Amino acid sequence: MTSAASLSARWARLAQRERRLVQIAIALVGAAALWWLALSPALTILRGADARHRQLDAQLQQMQALQAQAQAMQAQPKLSYDEALRALETAVKQGLGSAGQMQVAGERATVTLKGVSPEALAQWLTQARVNARCVPREARLVRKVALSANPGAGSTANWDGTVVMSLPAR
Repeated sequence: MTSAASLSARWARLAQRERRLVQIAIALVGAAALWWLALSPALTILRGADARHRQLDAQLQQMQALQAQAQAMQAQPKLSYDEALRALETAVKQGLGSAGQMQVAGERATVTLKGVSPEALAQWLTQARVNARCVPREARLVRKVALSANPGAGSTANWDGTVVMSLPAR
């Protein structure tokens, strides 16, 4: 006797009430499976869709702003070697002060940093990119953490190292 035949024979021996209870149990298990496998994940995604949409809109706006900035930089006239070098020297003096020293060798300017705060470093890199139109070619930086004398103040981090900037060809 096959399993289908034995199952059919067993079903036939059940009373009407038992058959009805088995059918209800199968329907409940099927409804629960449908809920857990199809409806619940879809509803979870649907509930989070509005927040995710806002997040993606913010990312899109940021990307469009970066695109506009890049296009504006591309539209600017090219700087000569001397103009770029003067602008980079000015950026080093204004942005880094005595914490930055610059040496020039051909189309490479090496800036040595000693104890530069993260904010000053970020501002200087922005000035170098925008005003001198120079980008870092190499960077060897070490983060130095200094503990504050005041126990509640925590620690401050500064950067030491070198950044090699590329200048336009002569």
